[in-house]
Amino acid sequence: MTFVMDPLMYPGVIKHGRQLDFHEFAGRAAPPAFGYPPVAEVTFPGLGERIRRSFRLLGGDHLAPLTQSMMANLMTLFRQDHLRPDGAWRTAGLYDFCVRVVFEATFLTVYGRPPDGLRHADTAALRADFARFDEVFPLLIAGVPVRLLGRVGGVREKLIRRFLPREMSGWEGVSRFIRRRAEILERHPALRDVDQAAHHFAMLWASVANTAPAAFWVAYHLLRQPEALGAISREVRRAAEGGEAEFTTDVDVALSARQLDDMSLLESAIKESLRLSTASINIRVAKEDFSLRLNAKRSVPVRMGDIVALYPQSVHMDAGIYEDPQMFRFDRFAGKSEFFKNGQKLHYYLMPFGSGASVCPGRFFAVNEIKQFVSLLVLYFDLQLEAGQPDARPDVGRAGLGVLRPDRDVRFRYRPRRDAS
Repeated sequence: MTFVMDPLMYPGVIKHGRQLDFHEFAGRAAPPAFGYPPVAEVTFPGLGERIRRSFRLLGGDHLAPLTQSMMANLMTLFRQDHLRPDGAWRTAGLYDFCVRVVFEATFLTVYGRPPDGLRHADTAALRADFARFDEVFPLLIAGVPVRLLGRVGGVREKLIRRFLPREMSGWEGVSRFIRRRAEILERHPALRDVDQAAHHFAMLWASVANTAPAAFWVAYHLLRQPEALGAISREVRRAAEGGEAEFTTDVDVALSARQLDDMSLLESAIKESLRLSTASINIRVAKEDFSLRLNAKRSVPVRMGDIVALYPQSVHMDAGIYEDPQMFRFDRFAGKSEFFKNGQKLHYYLMPFGSGASVCPGRFFAVNEIKQFVSLLVLYFDLQLEAGQPDARPDVGRAGLGVLRPDRDVRFRYRPRRDAS
């Protein structure tokens, strides 16, 4: 495997290389990690391509109903669990808070709710089992057999059973994306019910394993910088008011996808947080023989089939591209879409979601989720980090898998806002 560190060489690699998708790289290891059979064309003709096409339901015009559903679910969770009428300060771990809210709201948005209520009664147990599985996920994706990981096999089986067709058939408000995937999987008689359930479980992991820590990092950085928090709060409130009546916390806000798109400062803060916290590896396979040019005089031959790896974090932390790269600057990307290295414009300067044709298909939904979560936090709550505690830093033990989790949780205080000021 060849690692390419210079972003000026990225266009050549991406042009001549085919990125391994979820069913190849995340994927050659994903079937044994999640417990479903490999999606081979000879065994399941057309299945891989149909699954890939289903990801279109996470973007474009399909994003609006997902955004509407996510907003309603977030408001439900905040109203029922956190916006208590006594208005007293409450203390919690910020990472734990973000995981709890994002996990449940995402589950309800993507997979739907029970037929007899707004929330699943066993969400806490589901989240706890998910955390146990996710803790050893780096070992599973590295190829360690689940049988060697103690009780993890039983935890995984329990999680998979949660998505058996007979369980999911009674859920209401299921996203069109999941309905379509279920239809695709059901068309292949060689896929047992438990295999279909394992596919759905894999999608749950893909939906929340990176989004929840990403939401934490945005909230954490904003709480550490009052100037940033104030600027984002004003932008969000302007969007919520829409030039009309003053926003009040006794009304459930409903921010549209267009309103979220207009939040340039919040989007910049999210990009900056992802720049600092993502440590994914972009794996590509050469489609043909080509020469990878190093400089004006030197090049390296790459053969068809060779594996080339890009490590975007080396770009994200490059002082030649970003001034003070270790610092969080919430407005670094506001109104700016051009970055340079050695006087040359970069085509790929921020790559938290991969690149090229195989860029993460759920990126727009994920960013909208984070925008909605942060927007509701700043609209409805007074927020403070507790003083006298160590800073949270990215835990590099999960490097290569996306957004890094914090190495420790941090305590914060929150209470319902007493007015709209």
